[in-house]
Order: sequence, then structure tokens, then C-alpha cells
Amino acid sequence: MIKTPTTTQSLASLLKSARDIMRKDKGLNGDLDRLPLLTWIMFLKFLDDLEFQREDGAKLAGKKFKPTIEAPYRWRDWAITPDGITGDELLAFINNEETTRPDGTRGAGLFAYLRKLTSSNGDNRRDVIATVFRGVDNRMKSGYLLRDVINKIAGIHFSSSDELHTLGALYESMLREMRDAAGDSGEFYTPRAVVRFMVAVTDPRLGETVLDPASGTGGFLVEAYKHLARQVKTVADRKILQEKSISGCEPKPLPYLLCQMNLLLHGLDTPQIDPGNSLRFKLTDIGERERVDVILTNPPFGGEEERGIQGNFPEDKQTAETALLFLQLIMRKLRRQGGNARAAVVVPNGTLFGDGVCARIKEELLKEFNLHTIVRLPNGVFAPYTSIPTNILFFDRNGATKETWYYEQALPEGRKNYTKTAPIQFDEFAPLIAWWNKRKKTERAWKVPAAELLTNACNLDRKNPNAVDDITHLPPEQLVAGILLKEQRIVEIVGNIRQLLEKEH
Repeated sequence: MIKTPTTTQSLASLLKSARDIMRKDKGLNGDLDRLPLLTWIMFLKFLDDLEFQREDGAKLAGKKFKPTIEAPYRWRDWAITPDGITGDELLAFINNEETTRPDGTRGAGLFAYLRKLTSSNGDNRRDVIATVFRGVDNRMKSGYLLRDVINKIAGIHFSSSDELHTLGALYESMLREMRDAAGDSGEFYTPRAVVRFMVAVTDPRLGETVLDPASGTGGFLVEAYKHLARQVKTVADRKILQEKSISGCEPKPLPYLLCQMNLLLHGLDTPQIDPGNSLRFKLTDIGERERVDVILTNPPFGGEEERGIQGNFPEDKQTAETALLFLQLIMRKLRRQGGNARAAVVVPNGTLFGDGVCARIKEELLKEFNLHTIVRLPNGVFAPYTSIPTNILFFDRNGATKETWYYEQALPEGRKNYTKTAPIQFDEFAPLIAWWNKRKKTERAWKVPAAELLTNACNLDRKNPNAVDDITHLPPEQLVAGILLKEQRIVEIVGNIRQLLEKEH
């Protein structure tokens, strides 16, 4: 049977039809419900298409094939037939702990089976599947509408490289929609242009290991994977890319699922994403074997970590502020021996001017690492989710900091702010990228000696000395953000004092 090539238009139409069907179901409320459901269905179809390819490969090699998912739980067993199980029977098969399965026998329901998979047979995919489905629920109330969605997804051929490329691009657009919805619940995602810029100037090389310890939906890892994929020339190169290049960490079930699917759709066969909290390990226990060459990340900021997590860090650098704990983790995770271990990290303005614990962390950063560049992002890059000003720290393992270059990325001429529908564009970074390897002082770029930065509580919040003097008035939302940052710092100081008092008693 010859498959009709799927165009971007037809694939987009197929996914739109599936989402239109889901809108009719009373159990789903918005894209935050619809996209995860669409994702786990696509995930199972993808796995089954992959199994067909693996099975064919095993036959050609004369090897015995071990399925990752066994009958009757494979897509081909229960989903592939358009007039297969539906209605309450389909819901029971998916949702129940025990049920009548499509082959007429009694046994565990689909999710119950998938959640108990283990890699005891040597297939690491089983652990990934189990972890994914422990964080997934089926919220659709109508088994008939669910059957209609499944039939739509059955039209996607994950064995076609062209179709995978097209679906990857469409999936990214759906992720952006979900991020827009998630922004209302405190989830901030890095704009694609910022991710691309950070990957471009950090320039991961094939053979290096790349980590995002706060992966979210995988934006940095996907961009790093694509950057490395362009360097593949041989079968051996591809093996390195697939098995030894990309890793991440994401403890929240929904972003973890989306990250797995995002990487799979872009060509990474077995994503190495840790489903736990990156901060759960004692900092001093992280040795050279756990270190990596490149770290690209936008760790969460403004959050608070529990005392058990804080206890994993040096006593004089313990804090509830998530961003500061991640910064210490990143510093610890950079490889020490040989090479050119380096990091690019998004931080809020509060990290630049913070004192106390924050100042001690920055002192270590300046003395033990080469903090060579700070890019000051334009106001509103993360609008409308937060108006907190942000920066990107670039540092490496090549000795102590001697001087730090600052580059002020300005809003395009005529623009007053960024919006959800008009975000920052990658082209806006072209002057900065051109400056990167041929540095000189300009109206936007200046440098400060490390000795000067180490004074005044390691205040890195340096104003542009070359900017044309003018009086600017911050918009109300930025004034509020500044006040909130100061309040957050006060809470942190009070918390530190309370801990000291408790230790004395």
C-alpha cells in the first residue's frame, strides 16, 4: 500500500480536526488539557511505528526482537482499526486498573500496564514510558469522541522523515499555544529567539555533552540537538549524537511528557530526561563523572525550595530562592578537566544586585569561573507573563574572571515593548552575534574589570556608561516588579535570620 505524502497543510488540518473534536468533550478545559491528551495519543502511535522499524531491523540482522510494549497494549492491537473498541469500552480499557482487553481477556488497563513497565528486559524505553504515563491522565469523558481523535492521529505516519519534520514544526506551534495558556498559572517559557541565540554563541560541538537542568518542554535541548545534527557526517557521528550528547531534567509530569515528545519528533530516539528535581542531590556529591561540557538553561526564578533541598548546598550559601540554587548547581556541573566547559544561563535582575548569600555565590562565580559576558535583555522579553528584567550570564571554566563584557540588547527602533503576538525575533540578535567574536566598546557594549565587580557585594548590575543620557520613566509594571524583587529579598533575609536563631537554640 502506497502512503500519500502528508503536506504541512494536510497535517495541520488533521491536528486541527482532532482538536476540534476534543473541544466537544466536557472533560477537557482549554489547551492545557487538550495538548497533553493529543501528546500521549501521538506518543503511543509514534512508539508503535518505531517498533515496526525496530522489528524489521532485527529480522534483517537475524536477531530476536523484544517488543517494548506487548500485545494487546500496542497501538496496532487496540487503536489502528477505525471501528475498533469505542465508547465506555474504550474508556474502561484506558482508565481502569483491571478491565476486559480488546482481545477479550481480563487484565490490567492500558495506563495501569504502561505505568508498571520496567527496563528489566534491557529496553530503557520501558522506563521512559512508565515515567511518562505516571504523570498522565485521560480526562476525556466521551469514549466516542476519544475514538474519533484516535482515528485522526492514526493518519500520521511517524516512519516518514518528511512527515516527522513537518509534525515537529507544527508541534512547536502547539507548544507555543500551550505556553501562552500556562503563563496564566506562573509558567514562563524562554522565547524561541533567545534560545536560538544562546545556542548559536555557545556553539556546542559534536562529542560534547549538553545539559538543561530545568528542561521544561525541551526548547533548549531541541535547539542544541538541531545544532549538533548539522555536524553529523558519519554513522559513528550519529551514534554519538543519539546516545551521548543531550540530557535534561524536568520534575513536572506535563512538561516532562511534552519534552519527551518534542525531542522524539525532532529525531532524538531515546531522550535522556531525568524526571526528578535537579536540586535533589548534595552538591558536594557531584563528581567529574556527573559533569558536562555545555549547560544551556533558563532555571525557574521567584520560587522557593524546601529546607530538605536547601540542605544540599553549602551552609553559607543556602537559600530558598530557586534561581540561586540552580546557579550553584550549574557551576558545580561544569566539567573541570580539559575541554572548554561553558554555560549560558538566564537570570533575573535580582541576581545581579543581590547581596548576602547571592553575593557569596557571585564571588565564587567571579573567582572560580570566567564570567566573560552578561547580555542585558530588553525589558518585556517575557511579557506578558512577567515584566521582571532578565539577563543572560555566559561563563566558562577557563580560569578566574579578569574582565566582564556587558552588551545591552535594545528594543528595535520604534518598538515600545514586546507582546504575545509580537515577541522578540532572532534577527534582532544579528548585531550582537557579529560583535561576539570581534569585541570592542560601542554604545551598547562595555567592559568592567573583575576587581571592580568584586567590590560592593559583587554588584553586577552595571549601567551602560556609553548610553546617551536621557531621562526615562519605567512603566508601572516594571516598578511593581522591582518592588516585588526587593520584597522577595527581604523575605530571604528574614528566613536566613530565622535559621540562624533556630541553630543557636
